[in-house]
Amino acid sequence: MPEAASAAATRATIGDSEFDRDTAVTRRAPGVYDIDLSAGWTIINAVNGGYLLAVLGRALGDALPHPDPFTISAHYLTASRPGPAVVRTEAVRTGRTLSTGQASLFQYDDEGNEVERIRVLASYGDLDTLPDDVRTSAKPPAIPPLDQCFGPEDGPAPVEGSSAIADRLMLKLDPVTLGWALGQPSGRGEMRAWFGLADGRDADPLSMLLAVDALPPTAFELGLKGWVPTVELTAHVRCRPAPGPLRVSIATRNLAGGFLEEDAEVWDSADRLVAQSRQLARVRLG
Repeated sequence: MPEAASAAATRATIGDSEFDRDTAVTRRAPGVYDIDLSAGWTIINAVNGGYLLAVLGRALGDALPHPDPFTISAHYLTASRPGPAVVRTEAVRTGRTLSTGQASLFQYDDEGNEVERIRVLASYGDLDTLPDDVRTSAKPPAIPPLDQCFGPEDGPAPVEGSSAIADRLMLKLDPVTLGWALGQPSGRGEMRAWFGLADGRDADPLSMLLAVDALPPTAFELGLKGWVPTVELTAHVRCRPAPGPLRVSIATRNLAGGFLEEDAEVWDSADRLVAQSRQLARVRLG
């Protein structure tokens, strides 16, 4: 039984879970943090972009005076690998309700040169101080009940491109967006799923940074295959999620020149829109 599945029997808590351990950073000096990027969050050989976003988000949460990411924009410069990395942060501006900072993650290449992998700019605040007034035309995605959706473990064989990260997630896809796995992509560029962590840990602002980049690429439903690396991703965290699984809906409307955009919404068990994101990703054509 995978370690994550075994842990699910005891249900991990926020602050004491595999996700928390694998995103934990150690402060070496003011604004400088060390981390060992876990191989458990890889897609093929590359470390997942949402996991990396959570790592940098955790470092900025320690470096800035406010606790929660409100908006975080990341540019993925080179593919990160499992193993040692350094995060360097800088406070750009500190205000009463918002603090803005930037952070970069570095690793060494095979020749011993330091390489910047990802750079982010983010604004932090305190989600618990936000007013309750909500005025929205957005509606939760129509996803069948969790027991009528399917995950990697439900297939007759591992899905092509399956990865270590799949063992760390509770991911149940809407059957309507599963045509790609059956060799019959719909062509609609949509992906919807129930999302959680496999060890039962409830969602928080940091894990929602993972959620916006954890589903299979919408390119699969367009009939494309292979790795779809993120070029840029901006996430907005709107409120602290209620306990229970999240619903994630991702869609693309335009693939052109070998790039597509993906717009994601994350909804909690109380039917609240708790996070949003947009990313630009590269696809391999032909």
